[in-house]
Amino acid sequence: MATRLVQINMKASDDAALGGFWADVLGWAVSSEGPGVTNLEPHGFAYPDPAAICIDLVVSTEPKTVKNRVHVDLATTSAAHHAELMGRLTELGATPADIGQGDVPWTVMADPEGNEFCVLDPDPSSQDIGPIAAIVADCADPRAAVRFWGEAMDWTVHEVTDQHAILRSAQGVGPYLRLQRTPDPKTVWNRVHLDLRPYAGDDLRAEADRLRSLGATAIDLDGIHWLVFADPEGSEFCLLTPS
Repeated sequence: MATRLVQINMKASDDAALGGFWADVLGWAVSSEGPGVTNLEPHGFAYPDPAAICIDLVVSTEPKTVKNRVHVDLATTSAAHHAELMGRLTELGATPADIGQGDVPWTVMADPEGNEFCVLDPDPSSQDIGPIAAIVADCADPRAAVRFWGEAMDWTVHEVTDQHAILRSAQGVGPYLRLQRTPDPKTVWNRVHLDLRPYAGDDLRAEADRLRSLGATAIDLDGIHWLVFADPEGSEFCLLTPS
């Protein structure tokens, strides 16, 4: 049994408007599975596929009050591509963000609802990775966090230090998952979280039991057909039905 990261879930006060922003940024298609939900994935994409991590935007009345603990890093492949992307982001309504990052080789921005994301400096090795280079998740201890996530998913661990841990799909395609040390404690329900999905034919309840044995804690919510957990540091994630 195993799971894999298939999408990130992002809360939004206006899911359609924010979905339109991110669709324009990524060059992805927009769909909806129902009112208050906007789904983004590459054009012609056969979900789920490790070549891309999709985005689901779900309407929420809760305001954003703190820095998100999960964000995306956007890839750029050349100086011209970086300049074009930064210009397009500004036109679409993104703004510079200061989260105390200091002098770093990336640019921190916020989308129209204030969700932080980063634009990485040009890296030719990102040519085939897609528009999202990485999903970055804050944690207190990357070494402990990767012990959980490396067992929870079938993704391959590529690097572990005291400051970060990096995983990527077992197929070696698509964006990376970067577990990044941060001193900031978790204080509220995450507005952006990870969604995992078991493979077709796997047993959802057996997979849930396995995640609990690894240190995940079940969170009971009514009226949904998926399972909600918190990882050992308390960050929420969802376990979707097998596919």
